[in-house]
Amino acid sequence: MITPSPATPQDLEAFWMPFTANRQFKAAPRLLERAEGMHYWTPDGRQVLDGVAGLWCVNAGHGRREITEAVSRQIGKLDFAPTFQMGHPIAFEFANRLIRHTPGDLDHVFFTNSGSESVDTALKIAIAYHRARGEGTRQRLIGREKGYHGVGFGGISVGGMVNNRKSFGSLLTGVDHLPHTLDLSRNAFSKGLPEWGTHLADDLERIVQLHDASTIAAVIVEPLSGSAGVVLPPRDYLKRLREICDRHGILLIFDEVITGFGRLGQPFGAQFFDVLPDIMTTAKGLTNGAIPMGAVFVRKQVYDAFMSAPEGAIELFHGYTYSGHPVACAAGIATQRIYEEEGLLTRAGELAPYWQEAAHSLKGLPHVIDIRNLGLIAGIELEPVAGKPGSRAFGVFRTAFERGLLIRVTGDIIALSPPLIIEKAQIDQIFGTLADILRN
Repeated sequence: MITPSPATPQDLEAFWMPFTANRQFKAAPRLLERAEGMHYWTPDGRQVLDGVAGLWCVNAGHGRREITEAVSRQIGKLDFAPTFQMGHPIAFEFANRLIRHTPGDLDHVFFTNSGSESVDTALKIAIAYHRARGEGTRQRLIGREKGYHGVGFGGISVGGMVNNRKSFGSLLTGVDHLPHTLDLSRNAFSKGLPEWGTHLADDLERIVQLHDASTIAAVIVEPLSGSAGVVLPPRDYLKRLREICDRHGILLIFDEVITGFGRLGQPFGAQFFDVLPDIMTTAKGLTNGAIPMGAVFVRKQVYDAFMSAPEGAIELFHGYTYSGHPVACAAGIATQRIYEEEGLLTRAGELAPYWQEAAHSLKGLPHVIDIRNLGLIAGIELEPVAGKPGSRAFGVFRTAFERGLLIRVTGDIIALSPPLIIEKAQIDQIFGTLADILRN
C-alpha cells in the first residue's frame, strides 16, 4: 500500500523537523517523493536536479539498484545481530574493504550510526587512549570556530557554530577553540585553496602555552568546513597543525563526514591534503545515504594502546546497539563497489577544473561577495539584507526549488555538493539557474 503524501497542515504536524523553521515549512511545504540518478521528483511530478547530494551524502546518485538489491538480500538473510561479545561476517568484510582506501596505518574501524556518533566516539577514544598510556591528565579537547561536528554534546562542544551551541547550557568543560580560517578581506574569490592564513594554525601553540600540552588530548578539525558555509583551509594549514600536534604529543582528528569518499577527488581529504590524522570520522557517503551508518578509523598505534589491557577485559567501554548493523554493512559494501567500479573516489578531481570555472562565472552578479570552491564543493556567499541575515540566500533557495534545482543554504551562503556522477551539462544547469536567479 502506498502512503499518500501529506495533504493538510494537520498531516504535517506530528513530525518535529530537524534544523527546520517548522511553522514556516508547514505553511508551504517542499516535499520530495522519489529519486533516481541526479534527480528528485515532487509529489506533483516536478523534476528537481540535486545540487547537494541529498545532504552531502548521496555520492553515487539516487536509486542505485545494486544497493537496493544488497539491502534486500541481507535483510532477508540476517536482519540484525548484536556486536557486543558477538559478531557477524559482513561487519568484518566491510571493515576490511574500507581500509583498502584509507591512508597510512588508519587500519582499524569502529562502526557508528551517524557523523555525530562518529565524532563523540572519536573524542572518547582520544581521551581514553592517553589514559591507557598512562597520561590521564590529557583530557582537554581543541576544536575550531565555525567548526561543525554533529549534534552530540561532544560535537557541539568542540564545534564552533553559535546557533548550535547557545541553547544547550555550558556543554563539555575543558574545551578550547582555534580561530577559523575565513577572511574575505584577503581571500575573497580564491580559486581552490587560499594563499593567506597558514599562520592561523600557529594559534595552537598559544593554546598549548596556556593549558600545557600535558592536559591536551586532541585537536579536531574538518579538512574543509561544510556546514559553516564552505570554509577552506589555507595552503599547508593542515600540515602545520599536524607538525604542532606531533611536537606536543597531541592526537589530530579529521572530521571527514563531508570530505570522505571522493568529494575532493581522493578517497579522503587526508589524501588530498597529504596529511595523516590519528583518527578520522566518517558517515554520509559511507553508504550513499541509503542506510544510516558512520565509521571511525584509527591508526594502528591508537588501537594497539588499548590492546594492552588484561586478557579478557573489554578494552573500550563504548558502543551502540546498531554498531556494524548487518543491513547497513550490506549497503556500505555495495556502495564501495560502485565507487570502485565507476571510479567515483577520484572523479571529482577530473571535474574540478570545469566545476571551478562554472562556479566563478557567478562573480560580478548582484550581491555575490565571495565564491569558494574545492573538488566538487562550492560556496557562494551573498551580501546579507540589512537587518535580515539569511533571508537573501533563503530566497534563492526557494526560487531555485521552484525552478527545479535543490541547493543548500547556511546563513547567506549557498552550498553546493552534487552527486559525483554529475555531468558537465548538469553543472551548467546548476550555475546557469543560479545566475538567472541572482540577476533577477
